[in-house]
Amino acid sequence: MRYLLDTNAVSALMKGDPAVVARLRAVARADVALPQPVVAEIAYGIERLPRSKRRQALADRFELIRGELGRSAWTDSVSERFASIKATLERRGDRIEDFDAAVAAHALAESAVLVTANLRHMARIAGLKVEDWARER
Repeated sequence: MRYLLDTNAVSALMKGDPAVVARLRAVARADVALPQPVVAEIAYGIERLPRSKRRQALADRFELIRGELGRSAWTDSVSERFASIKATLERRGDRIEDFDAAVAAHALAESAVLVTANLRHMARIAGLKVEDWARER
């Protein structure tokens, strides 16, 4: 099983959430990856903080996670899934943020499980498999 971590799952790891850390330890590192939009969101969140010890500690934790986990590349298949997600939801009058659609598109393109705390929100996307590592087990 392949797992892609949503931004909130990476944030939980950075905070040392025991349940999320335990689940990560229970799977092979090769089976877990960061979608590129998640890397961008976390990097942006850190970048917008004022220079401080807290910012540096978060940057260090993120670098540690980035060093341990692979990436999910933005491919043509991801782009096609992104377009489908956005168009389908918009036709239903159900809007979604571009980054959420992009992260979901990565998971769909790789037939991966999206690890997210936002189960209800992501459940609107047909065919997307989701798990919340902070709550499930």
